[in-house]
Amino acid sequence: MTTDTHTGGDVRLTGISKTYGSFTAVHPLDLTVPQGSFFALLGASGCGKTTTLRMIAGLEDPTTGTIHLGDRDVTDLPPHKRPVNTVFQSYALFPHLDIAENIAFGLRRRGVKSVKRQVDEMLELVQLGDKARHRPHQLSGGQQQRVAVARALINHPQVLLLDEPLGALDLKLRRQMQLELKRIQTEVGITFVHVTHDQEEAMTMADTVAVMNAGRVEQLGAPADLYDNPRSTFVANFLGTSNLIEGEVVEAAGEVTVAAGGGKLRMPADRCAAATATGGRLLVGIRPEKITLAHADDADAIPAGRNKVTGRISDASFIGVSTQYVVDGPAGTGLQVYEQNIERDTRLVPGAPVVLHWNVEHTFGLDAAQDRAAGVETVEDAA
Repeated sequence: MTTDTHTGGDVRLTGISKTYGSFTAVHPLDLTVPQGSFFALLGASGCGKTTTLRMIAGLEDPTTGTIHLGDRDVTDLPPHKRPVNTVFQSYALFPHLDIAENIAFGLRRRGVKSVKRQVDEMLELVQLGDKARHRPHQLSGGQQQRVAVARALINHPQVLLLDEPLGALDLKLRRQMQLELKRIQTEVGITFVHVTHDQEEAMTMADTVAVMNAGRVEQLGAPADLYDNPRSTFVANFLGTSNLIEGEVVEAAGEVTVAAGGGKLRMPADRCAAATATGGRLLVGIRPEKITLAHADDADAIPAGRNKVTGRISDASFIGVSTQYVVDGPAGTGLQVYEQNIERDTRLVPGAPVVLHWNVEHTFGLDAAQDRAAGVETVEDAA
């Protein structure tokens, strides 16, 4: 961390790329991280997100392109001259120092004599005031994580980089820490750039998410927009689950109408991320929780104007808050429906004939030439 007082400004990557011999880890990309935002780089392992973060930190030299912090070009500056700090998955705390001295380390290294007030402020920020004299091994993983964040923030960086910071924590603790990191970022107002492979983590904390795939940014936007309006099959599948039903465009005036599964499905034209020429092929997308499941005997009670497909339940899994159904029918096999367990219909069991229906406004369209399985996580990915 430098003592330079240069302040403010967005993080701007222009034409940044990274190649290792014949392998391209990051294809040339332009990216702007607004000052004071919580920004997430999200993607599966090997997608280039950590390499991008390391180039911002100065730990990797870009093959092409420039990095600006505000109006300052930092592309050629070594890590310690950049107004950034990084928090890694391994917290790298000093085991022989107590928590207060771990947090004070960066200040002491810069020759700052009076550190108590700043250390106390940081301990209060991360809610560890009563742990100042503890050693790292006496703290839980989540507490050690907060010490690592405090140690980085005490240097007043322009940007805090977080590389899979919650990867070592169990699920319940991760969820608590997601809220904790968001609170800290909101309080200090510093730009956070967070790398993660965990979709829920990115969507819980970040203002803006860049979904990366094979060294490129597939889509950039607010979490809700990415989820509701995916522009590729990769984003549709990687962020949650999507049902993708292939069909043929039969009309594209105002709304787009697609013949699929023995019927017609409609969607708003502005939710279609593909050409909609009549006769073209489209993937009609709908999220599982947007669908209502009705027994075929109740088909006449379904309100007019909704998208509908028929099928038969092949599997049902009760998971407490909801039941997850798998339905096979003319529109495709393995369609997924998540129904909240409010008033359960006991007829909805494997083998039952059903109608899936949903609001036209919740439907999106994608180019059918794409790989329908792109972004679907496998057991190997999750390992």
